[in-house]
Amino acid sequence: MTRGLLMLPHYNAKSHLIRIGLSSSSKNSPKFHTFSSISRKSIHVRLLCGCSSNLQDESTELSKYKETFSRRMAMAGVKPHHHIAVGVSGGPDSMALCLLAAEWKTHGLNAALRQNKDVIDGLLAIIVDHGLRPESKQEAETVQHRILNMRIRCEIAHCKWTDGRPKLSHLQEAARDMRYEKLQNICIQHQIGVLLIAHHADDQAELFILRLSRNSGVLGLAGMALATQLFGRHQSLDDGISDSILLVRPLLDFSKQDLYKICEEGKQQWVEDPTNQNTIFARNRIRMSLGNLSSCIFKSELQAVISACRMTRVYVDQICCSLMNQSVTVMPLSCLLDMQEGYAIIDLSILNPSKVLDICLSKFLTLLLQFISQRQRPVRGSAQKLLLDYIRMFPCKSSFTAAGCYLCPSPSSKGTKLLICCSVNSTLPMKMMKSFYAAASSSEEVKVSSELTQIIENGRLYLNKMVFLNTSDMHFLNTKSSESVLSEAKRVKILSESTHSSICSLQKNEHEKFKLKTDNGSCKVVELVNNVKQLHQGQIGHFMDRFLVSWEFVSGGCCGCVFGQYSVMEVCHMVDDDWLYLSKLSKSENLCSDFVKVSAREALMVLKSIPVAARRSLPVLVNPEGQILSIPNIGFNICPCLKVSAKFNPRVPLGGGYSSFL
Repeated sequence: MTRGLLMLPHYNAKSHLIRIGLSSSSKNSPKFHTFSSISRKSIHVRLLCGCSSNLQDESTELSKYKETFSRRMAMAGVKPHHHIAVGVSGGPDSMALCLLAAEWKTHGLNAALRQNKDVIDGLLAIIVDHGLRPESKQEAETVQHRILNMRIRCEIAHCKWTDGRPKLSHLQEAARDMRYEKLQNICIQHQIGVLLIAHHADDQAELFILRLSRNSGVLGLAGMALATQLFGRHQSLDDGISDSILLVRPLLDFSKQDLYKICEEGKQQWVEDPTNQNTIFARNRIRMSLGNLSSCIFKSELQAVISACRMTRVYVDQICCSLMNQSVTVMPLSCLLDMQEGYAIIDLSILNPSKVLDICLSKFLTLLLQFISQRQRPVRGSAQKLLLDYIRMFPCKSSFTAAGCYLCPSPSSKGTKLLICCSVNSTLPMKMMKSFYAAASSSEEVKVSSELTQIIENGRLYLNKMVFLNTSDMHFLNTKSSESVLSEAKRVKILSESTHSSICSLQKNEHEKFKLKTDNGSCKVVELVNNVKQLHQGQIGHFMDRFLVSWEFVSGGCCGCVFGQYSVMEVCHMVDDDWLYLSKLSKSENLCSDFVKVSAREALMVLKSIPVAARRSLPVLVNPEGQILSIPNIGFNICPCLKVSAKFNPRVPLGGGYSSFL
């Protein structure tokens, strides 16, 4: 942890809870400004607390905090009996989250489960000690003691920086990446499917300004999702078993002041992070600038424009999901061998791209290309415009390469269908997976996978029940930049002239600092991959982030096999010479055995059913001398003793996994 241990048990703060659907009937309640978040028909309304000298009764106010928290958990699809982890730093945000989660869990569980329990069932707090300061370990233990006093199980994860301490300019990013890796690994280790994070409304406002300064579009300005499915680095090897978790942010309707108030009411101490005062970090600068603009009108209008961006994101996500279901088919590599999927076909006549809004079509294509390439990078700028122009040409008569994918007309479709496969010229090297990931899953893993599936289904049902969207409610569908989002927000009177001017000033100031940092070369992102092509017997390699490849020799297949001498093989993608080699083997009289000739002939028959563009992404197993030993996806093997598996198992599914921006 990168904070200082400053005990602040008493902080006199006024509540500024951003509530959804809470009653304001009490005559002593603060004044509220209402903004419709979805439509005139919807009951889903965002209420923002205005300034008032009257304070609600503390018990009533705390009751509304609990009610809001419970509602947000329900919106995410999470119920009290589910297994849940909480990411804890020790600050007021995460300590308030622990208090609310413990209360919600305790009152939601069966009375029999609550009796004589030293700890709350199904709730685990996780503290990540970043190890960046000498005192961080002691601080983590202090926070752990406080958590245990809440009857919450608590575990500390200690970080080890094998490549040395991160540079100051990248410290926050490196610490965040390490923190989420630790949190996710511990959740998977403990068979927990849900991770709660204490991001709140003030964090959302900071992120909005930060992304404005980077010229994000309306989808980026929607900020953090209520619920996001996270996928582990290592793929599951057993059908139906998920190694993903659901990250849930139930405090997005709470202000920072609300969280101080909850800690006060719960008589809970917290710590403050001293690095929050360091203006070298963009978020800290923005937080301080927003603190200087503390008027209730400014805060209300800022949250209103964020809400409008989020509803636009919900609408676009719904359209993309519908387009995926209707027009995209993920194709099997071979119907003859019942092999796994490997490329996709878009039916352009069903998609009708000329009638789809730019923002929806761009998001649709980004999700599809990310699935095929397994690279989670969006398509931006001129490449995005060229891609939109390409897909709107009907019938399609040319090819196109973008985001690690190759696009071309599907064979025999006369340009009415588009084939998308992985481009072998831009693939990532194979990443190795330790052999223990091949172990059979336990019944607990099956239970967790089933529980997470049900939680996601609950969230989708809630989303479908609550949201009634049409284009008349969406103000930002035709915006092209962050400036156009702000201009449109002012035009439709979401933002007043003064708030618009203040936000633009914040955007300009932070953009200049960001541009200066970039020009100085200090903002450099390097993607690290394990550059390994060799695959030992018993290992599992993740080839091109898409295929899980493994091999072994088994006894009894033949006598005197010369290939059993190898303990290591190499995996590469298929090239044109490989199917010419298969053709040569299938016709040979003296070069190979009858087994090889039959295997080559059958493989060629399968290969004919696979489009040429898609063939090039198939994994091929070769020995150290470069001789082809197996092409498992088309059933070719050089020897009956050699057993090779290549299973299509992308880390991230089509559509990028579940998320909710309610």
